Amino acid sequence: MTDGAEQRDPQAAAASVEADTMPPGPPTDPGDAALLGLVDRLAALLDRSELTELEVQVGGTGLVLRKPAAIAPPPAVAAPAAAAGAVTGGGDGQGAAAPTTAPARPSVKAPLTGIWYGSPSPGTAPYVTVGGEVVAGQVIGLIEAMKLFNEIKSDLSGRVARIHAENGKLVKARQPLIEVDPL
Repeated sequence: MTDGAEQRDPQAAAASVEADTMPPGPPTDPGDAALLGLVDRLAALLDRSELTELEVQVGGTGLVLRKPAAIAPPPAVAAPAAAAGAVTGGGDGQGAAAPTTAPARPSVKAPLTGIWYGSPSPGTAPYVTVGGEVVAGQVIGLIEAMKLFNEIKSDLSGRVARIHAENGKLVKARQPLIEVDPL
């Protein structure tokens, strides 16, 4: 009888854990859990890569994962920035010169969409500052996407002229993060 009671307790405990961790709805079988785990791993792989789309076909089951940048065309992101530059540049001659000189300066662009962090942790010094030097391969910040922190490295060398990204704010793929004046 003790063996039967001991068997019921682990089963009851497992059922309790499943009830706490499973979303409401029909219970999933181990195959469903394995499939969901695979989807999570594939999404993380896609997020870390430069691919915009990942398609997997196994038997009669197919899955397509796309980054947000693959769904929304890039010109749609650039159009509001151009419109904002035109609005700010219409008032005075100096305002018109600033938007035309800004695109001429090389910039490091975000490789993926996520939340930008300019320092390794709150209260620590930022990776880069305006006026500071940056070299190619140097970490300039972190982008958090899908609960993963991705180090963003500069592909340019020079002096940081401007930091576009705001700490703790969303940045989109291919959005300028920092502008660099080559040395």
